[in-house]
Amino acid sequence: MEADLPQSRYKTFQEFYPYYLSEHANAVCRRLHFIGSSLIILMVGISAATGNLALLWSLPLIGYGFAWIGHFFFEHNRPATFTYPFYSLLGDWAMFRDILIGRVRW
Repeated sequence: MEADLPQSRYKTFQEFYPYYLSEHANAVCRRLHFIGSSLIILMVGISAATGNLALLWSLPLIGYGFAWIGHFFFEHNRPATFTYPFYSLLGDWAMFRDILIGRVRW
């Protein structure tokens, strides 16, 4: 499937997720996504523990920064976020879960 298909191409996230995983075939790209997602969880925890809500402004930089480095330098493709923003966000967390439980290779 091609990355430039319209959002309506996928009626459900279950249809989208195999495409999402195909766009993350490179292990370094997947690992960078996982690290970025882990840091997001850590930053939310630190923000909650300290009451410093200003830390939450760093979340997009952390999340997208690690992911986009993975795509541009290792996967050599355009992040799915540009074409499928909502499904891509869900895909990030589904892949994070699937790496944790061993369903997707680290």
